[in-house]
Amino acid sequence: MSNDRVLIFDTTLRDGEQCPGATMTFEEKLEVADLLDELGVDIIEAGFPIASDGDFEAVSAIAKRIKNATVCGLARAGNNDIDRAGEAVKHARRGRIHTFISTSPVHMKWKLQKEPDEVLQLVIRSVIRARNLVEDVEWSAEDGTRTEFEFLCRCVEAAIKAGATTINIPDTVGYTTPEEYLNLFRSVRENVPNSDKAIFSVHCHNDLGMAVANSLAGVKGGARQVECTVNGIGERAGNAALEEIVMAIKTRGDAFPYDTRIESTMLNRASKLVAAATSFPVQYNKAIVGRNAFAHESGIHQDGMLKHTQTYEIMTPESVGVSKTSLVMGKHSGRAAFKDKLKSLNYSLGENQLEDAFVRFKALCDRKKHIYDEDIEALVDEGIATAQDRVKVLSLLVVAGTMGPQLATLTLDIDGQHKTVQSTGNGPVDATFNAIHALLPHEAKLALYQVNAVTEGTDAQAEVAVRLEDTKSGRLVTGKSADPDTLVASAKAYIVALNKLSAERVQGFHAQHVSL
Repeated sequence: MSNDRVLIFDTTLRDGEQCPGATMTFEEKLEVADLLDELGVDIIEAGFPIASDGDFEAVSAIAKRIKNATVCGLARAGNNDIDRAGEAVKHARRGRIHTFISTSPVHMKWKLQKEPDEVLQLVIRSVIRARNLVEDVEWSAEDGTRTEFEFLCRCVEAAIKAGATTINIPDTVGYTTPEEYLNLFRSVRENVPNSDKAIFSVHCHNDLGMAVANSLAGVKGGARQVECTVNGIGERAGNAALEEIVMAIKTRGDAFPYDTRIESTMLNRASKLVAAATSFPVQYNKAIVGRNAFAHESGIHQDGMLKHTQTYEIMTPESVGVSKTSLVMGKHSGRAAFKDKLKSLNYSLGENQLEDAFVRFKALCDRKKHIYDEDIEALVDEGIATAQDRVKVLSLLVVAGTMGPQLATLTLDIDGQHKTVQSTGNGPVDATFNAIHALLPHEAKLALYQVNAVTEGTDAQAEVAVRLEDTKSGRLVTGKSADPDTLVASAKAYIVALNKLSAERVQGFHAQHVSL
């Protein structure tokens, strides 16, 4: 193996599944394993065979079906664990037993209740037993970063001499720092005489939020295998995230001049599969695969992205399997992004229309958390349709509930004058329409009243359609409006319809006058 090659050891199916609540079914494990193999993972730690019959069966089934990756089973230093792991991976094209024992003073005293010399003998015996079953044996010093250096070196030297091909020095409790971890690997490799006979591995937990940074530091210190999980799932605060390790190496080749065989365009797909299988949603701001990883709402950022994507993105969304960058429309969006969004929705507005639409868009953002394309379309369509209307809704206050009658207080702008009225009705909509009738007496008949949600969610805009029939001419006109408040949308739609009737009457008068 070339010195710049870094092996990816995925432990999603073992350490990741140990995350409370993340247990996967047999079928889900097989599906995840197949995708990891397709992704290009070098070693798949498929489970802990001694833990249960189900775990043994899953590791055994994965070992039989995986075509490219090495399939690994975890085992403690006991004979039963090692034999069970060997049985589980025996049908793999390439099988590995990963055996471990604690080496730190606190673990040896309280967990194992053994002296260092006893632990050292267990290291030797466990590796020899595993090596008699498979050619590929990995040995781990559990809690390695809190182990006394001299004792750690003795254990590593003994494990390699006994036949271990990979030596893992894990930061089991997420305690170390990048500089410490880098120096640890350099020092162990320099002080262990046979260190060149094995590949060194990092395995970092995220208790202090440094799992990825520590893993990459370990690689700089000479490790050439990284143990990680998809989405960083794992015990407590989780493990180093596979997708972050891979993209850090790919994006920052100047700082990390290494290579993996991972097909990065499948990272987003792998993330979604693991999230679904474990029922662990990915946090929105998760690096690489989070929903917001390639989303921009700030007006300054959106303006920069429209001018050149590298202003705010250091990798392309396509490189990790995301279809495209998302300019999220919200209260922080600027005019440039709003104009670009309108263009993508096939709207071409004049400067005055654009400014009016942008002002109403900002007002909508203050009332509604999530703005969808349909919201913007409804907002713009309404603005275009009502730009020349002589009557507009200024405010509406409705008092409703089980103790009727309901009360509506409505203020309209009628030809530039503000007029207000209070009306009651049999329900809030009836009260609102009665208020409109009081300010704008008419003989039109309500032929249709219809409400639909523009988008999903309880804060979705209501799109209301009101159809009025002119009792004299029989003409039908329809007014539509959208608003997060259904009653406001209802009032606006009714007014839009009345404006249309009024305009048609004027047009009809002019047409009749011309024909005389």
